[in-house]
Amino acid sequence: MAEKRSFSNLKAGKEVPGGDIRTGRQLRGAVLKEALVRELEDFFGSDARRIAHAKKVMEFAEKMLKRERADYTIVIPAAILHDVGIKPAEEKYGSAGGQLQEKEGPAVARKILRKIGMKKDRIGEICRIIASHHSPGEVNTVNFRVLYDADWLVNFGGEFKGLRRTERERLINRIFLTETGRLIASVLYLKPVLKKRRV
Repeated sequence: MAEKRSFSNLKAGKEVPGGDIRTGRQLRGAVLKEALVRELEDFFGSDARRIAHAKKVMEFAEKMLKRERADYTIVIPAAILHDVGIKPAEEKYGSAGGQLQEKEGPAVARKILRKIGMKKDRIGEICRIIASHHSPGEVNTVNFRVLYDADWLVNFGGEFKGLRRTERERLINRIFLTETGRLIASVLYLKPVLKKRRV
């Protein structure tokens, strides 16, 4: 019987079939991300919008991790699972408000993280981030700041559509908690609007 490819198997030094040529750290990160995305997809089922949002947040978090000194094994799980509280909040309260997501998300995330074999101390930090991902200041770590900014990088355009450039710039400087987040947001949301020339 083939051994299941999981984060805990890799951490224990068990060989993963397929002979990946990446370094051990890169491979562990890839297996962790793959396992969590699979769990997220199982959890949300046919809710493609929630799955796509989490994947976009994860992609921005990965970009930010190239410049910010944060922990991949905290930030990426938090990015993938940050909105898992939406489903139970909608079921229990008929609403997916931010505070309800923060209230319901940690229990769901904890269950998923235990299932894939994540260590207890890491689960605690990831769940604290998820429990505050709409409330900056409650958790003040670089791991939190990267997740918070990655989520805003996805949400900013929809939240502040139609605002003038100067107002968007002011909001970017106020909302984003990392220099990398502000830089990416500026590139994405402060592009000059080119007017079409009449012919």
